[in-house]
Amino acid sequence: MKTFCGRANPTTGALDWVEESEEYDYHQEIARSCYADMLHDRDRNKKYYEGIRAAVARVKARGERVIVLDIGTGTGLLSMMAITAGADFCYAVEVFKPMAEAAQCIVEKNGFSDKIKIINKHSTDVTVGPDGDMQVKANVLITELFDTELIGEGALPSYEHAHQNLMQERCEAVPHRATVYAQLVESELLWSWAQLQPVEVEGARLVPPPAMGRCAGAHAVCDIQLSQVSPASFTPLGPVCTMFTVDFSKPVSSAFQAHSSQFVAQSSGRAQAVLSWWDLDMDPTGSIVCTMAPSWTYQEPKMAPWRDHWMQSVYFLPVESQVTEGEELSLMVCHDDYSLWYSLQRGSQTEAPPSRPCCTCQAHLVWTRPRFGELNDRRRTESYVSALRSVLREDSVCLSVSDGSLLPAFAHMLGAKKVRRFHRTDTVAPKLMMLASPVQISVLMGEPYFSTSLLPWHSLFFWYCRTALAGLLRPDASILPRSASLHMVAVEFQDLWRIRAPCGTCEGFDVTPMDEMVQRSLDFRESREAEPHPLWEYPCRALTQSTATMTFDFTQCLPQHNMFSMLNVLFREGRCHGVALWMEYHLTDDITVSAGLNGPINEQGDCEWSRHRKQGVYFFGSPWEISGDGRAAVSYSFTFEPSLGDIRMDFSVTSQ
Repeated sequence: MKTFCGRANPTTGALDWVEESEEYDYHQEIARSCYADMLHDRDRNKKYYEGIRAAVARVKARGERVIVLDIGTGTGLLSMMAITAGADFCYAVEVFKPMAEAAQCIVEKNGFSDKIKIINKHSTDVTVGPDGDMQVKANVLITELFDTELIGEGALPSYEHAHQNLMQERCEAVPHRATVYAQLVESELLWSWAQLQPVEVEGARLVPPPAMGRCAGAHAVCDIQLSQVSPASFTPLGPVCTMFTVDFSKPVSSAFQAHSSQFVAQSSGRAQAVLSWWDLDMDPTGSIVCTMAPSWTYQEPKMAPWRDHWMQSVYFLPVESQVTEGEELSLMVCHDDYSLWYSLQRGSQTEAPPSRPCCTCQAHLVWTRPRFGELNDRRRTESYVSALRSVLREDSVCLSVSDGSLLPAFAHMLGAKKVRRFHRTDTVAPKLMMLASPVQISVLMGEPYFSTSLLPWHSLFFWYCRTALAGLLRPDASILPRSASLHMVAVEFQDLWRIRAPCGTCEGFDVTPMDEMVQRSLDFRESREAEPHPLWEYPCRALTQSTATMTFDFTQCLPQHNMFSMLNVLFREGRCHGVALWMEYHLTDDITVSAGLNGPINEQGDCEWSRHRKQGVYFFGSPWEISGDGRAAVSYSFTFEPSLGDIRMDFSVTSQ
């Protein structure tokens, strides 16, 4: 059965009614979930297997039958490990129905259906008893309920319920415990993601309102691949502190708690942010450790395992404060049932634990952290100010088309007569403005940035607005940017390819039903689309030159007909996983701002990506092995359909 669904089109601004299968939502969830990343995490799988073997052995040594409860079983991998290790029976709980069905197939395929029962419920709904989901309580608890923040997926309430209702009093747990670590740092880069900084324009200083500086900021965790933040980008103000541990083999509480760690400042500087990660002890002795520590904490950074399902976190202090080397400090972490937050205290003073931070200035609700970084980028600001300076006159009437932009303030500071902002409420707003506004616009400006944009070319909404506003523009009106171009480069990813790669076997178990389920969901829709990724967090090597595939002329209205582009680009040797795509905005004839590559690709193919915007990635169904003999090329075709706001793309390998 199919139904009509209203979906906001981020490029055209219209509400599109599309016919979708009722299975669309869960196919999309599977396609975007990147489950394969976890199966490819060999370090994680190996450590879990070792911990499970040890836990089963401890229970057997007590002369007990080993009954396992696996919460959040996913593919059933950990349950199969437990049975292989000698467990007598395993109850595997999975709330997501398609995943539970895949787990059932995998368990049957590997011959464990008589020893593993898949329960398609949330663990808090599982019952125990003769007529229940579980016949008896378990004495080994295996879970993988963690996220980057450790507790963000509801681990604490799930553990709390399990110990109260599903587990025997004397039980084993894998993992046995988790430990959270934190380090206080000063970092201009990281702080630029939290607070708007003053801007100098024409000798005047644009300062954010005091309420913004006093705001504690967004509550949501800033989770990133901290390994890609160079140690040169921050100054540690103290050592790595052990903040707290959770013993999963004993009853767990999801109630509010606060923990402190005292230390002496090892450097003077501004306390701005806290870097945080955690590790798992898979056994009580702490001899089997799975750590999320960033690579720069390793003696050999290249030995650090890569994972995308568990990363590291940055927490921003409510206000920055000066600390002095040798000063006694106390770092406090608080948590409720789902989240953590940090605060800094001086000396031996004991203050009441702060409540969970929330935004009071509204800016953190409008701007994402990368957006804060973009607005604080001085070089980028200089480009826009220079471009505005070249087109503004004393009688200029400006209209800004961008979400939460500083361009209107810049135009005012540069002497524009009038500055207006276009507020997007619906698709007829431009027409209403045409009727209501007697003043014609001499400068139409945009970054362009729109909060609804997911993929790079969604910013072409600026072109649709420019077309709708054509009746308000003077004949000699300046459009800034004048044009935009869509660029591409074929790439070999260092690690990101894992999120789309089939697994086949994992620790000796056949998980192909999982691969097939993901592929069916990809084929349902996602495989024919690019997806957004912040490529500065995911190193890759360019296998072709950077190429401008299409150019969009904003000085003209949208064309009535489709735009086409086709070309071949020669490869260098490598394993091509897909294509990276981004937009570049040509503010004037000689000023360009890139939302992708920050500079030329070097001879080795190394790429430096903008941290401010996500780039598009088009993954190939399977990687292309390129010999590097100079004869292989990627052949691409792009079609932009103005009526749909869509860019269709196709890629293939050709020989010259």
